[in-house]
Amino acid sequence: MGLLDGRVAIVTGASKGIGRVMSQLFAREGAKMVCAARSDALVNETAALIRAAGGEAAAVVADAGTEEGAKSIVDAGVKAFGRVDMLVNNAGDGGPTKPIQDYTTEDWFYTVNSCLTSAYLCSRFAVPAMIAAGRGAIVNIASMAGRRGLAYRVGYCSAKAGQIGMTYGLALELGRHNITVNAIAPGAVEGDRIDRVIRGQADIRGVDVERMRQSLVERAPLRRMSTAEDISYLAAFLCSEHARNISGQCIPVTAGEPAS
Repeated sequence: MGLLDGRVAIVTGASKGIGRVMSQLFAREGAKMVCAARSDALVNETAALIRAAGGEAAAVVADAGTEEGAKSIVDAGVKAFGRVDMLVNNAGDGGPTKPIQDYTTEDWFYTVNSCLTSAYLCSRFAVPAMIAAGRGAIVNIASMAGRRGLAYRVGYCSAKAGQIGMTYGLALELGRHNITVNAIAPGAVEGDRIDRVIRGQADIRGVDVERMRQSLVERAPLRRMSTAEDISYLAAFLCSEHARNISGQCIPVTAGEPAS
């Protein structure tokens, strides 16, 4: 028996990184997966990996930051599996690392749209399907940048803070429908994205990349970064019946570093 047996989950941003790992883990826990992303080849690869391991998965190529794309993702879940029980809003670009005076309006809207608007739209279209199913779970993959900030990442910090605020508001609104809404706020997570952030921060501060990376690791009491698996296991728990009375929470995953 898996944590998520018989339930249908949508994971956005499922083409790589946390989204791919999470989609595979949810499938191993018994969920039928709707894997969504903008990249045709990569998201189909994620779905193929799940099917090769004996799971059920549908791939949807769509931009979750548009009404048409978000609706198509939810519609694909209902069409493929007859229902939607879980939504993980993981899609989002990290945006540029630059001083605010160099941050363009295009930078701002692109980053906020990819991280925050996508979560709003997918939630908006998924909620009716969850109400019809009689239960649901929404998990927003936010960031510690949305709780305590990060210099030179104004768009990303703002978008992730918005995700956390949306989590609190939706939890209050949707509880009467037996829908839980929570956020996960990772610190540094191993992978391509944190590598890009470290390079950007090192360049703008004029320090060595490896020194920047080491300082990041040394801030955490456990002296390591988190992994995509760390985030994915928590998301699976929050979507399971074991977490049916956990809602309206933003849970840090920081290798022990204080959340504020």
